[in-house]
Amino acid sequence: MTEALEHDVAGTRGRLTAREWPAERPAYVALLVHGYGEHIGRYEEVAGVLTRHGAAVYGVDHVGHGRSDGERVLIEDFEDVVTDVHTVAERARAGHPDLPVVMVGHSMGGLIASRYAQRHPGELTALVLSGPVIGDWELPRTLLALQEIPDTPVSPSALSRDPAVGAAYAADPLVWHGPMKRPTAQAFVRTLDTVAKGGDVGPLPLLWVHGDDDRLVPLPGSRTGVEALSGGDLTERTYPGARHELFNETNRAEVFADVTRFLDGVLAR
Repeated sequence: MTEALEHDVAGTRGRLTAREWPAERPAYVALLVHGYGEHIGRYEEVAGVLTRHGAAVYGVDHVGHGRSDGERVLIEDFEDVVTDVHTVAERARAGHPDLPVVMVGHSMGGLIASRYAQRHPGELTALVLSGPVIGDWELPRTLLALQEIPDTPVSPSALSRDPAVGAAYAADPLVWHGPMKRPTAQAFVRTLDTVAKGGDVGPLPLLWVHGDDDRLVPLPGSRTGVEALSGGDLTERTYPGARHELFNETNRAEVFADVTRFLDGVLAR
């Protein structure tokens, strides 16, 4: 796998760090959209799968995440984050002007990717959502009902059945291990409502992958959002016993195969 390149990008609220994984003769562009409290550097293996499959891969640390500017995990408006992702997408298109673009969003990144597809119809060739925060996700409303948001970090064991994944997450200095900020929880609630009211994505092919033991973003709540978002071209894959981070799960080879098979079908149309 080619070594990743890092770029500084001017975001809506300061400097962002974007990452590019080049491919020698790419057939398409893949945009990775990471989840809450983490960073795009955790997607090296996903990027490797996609570059070997023929993609030039791009991703960005969202504001307040990873190596990007901003108070840690403070997101006041997800519309700005969608705009930031679009800035990276434009950079990718400038480098590969004639290639189709697919987007892969995980968890909070699934919410951002869903809103992106609503705001920019016709720009994507395919959308992949992994354990997406969409539909009836109760956590932010539950937190906002409390006088003080508790300092309860994400349990590493909720991410994957592979204990090495949890250990690496707990030791990662670029991962946020503190409480959710109240403005971020408020932004989640607003954007969940915005996506719910934003209509479907028309004929855009959509792949939804989810673990049926996802304790962070339970599958039933996401289902309502995904089914409302899809314009009818929906492929669903659920994995028994799998937890939240499917790309880091013990059966990730199966997940990667499902993603690349889906992309093969879409790109062959």
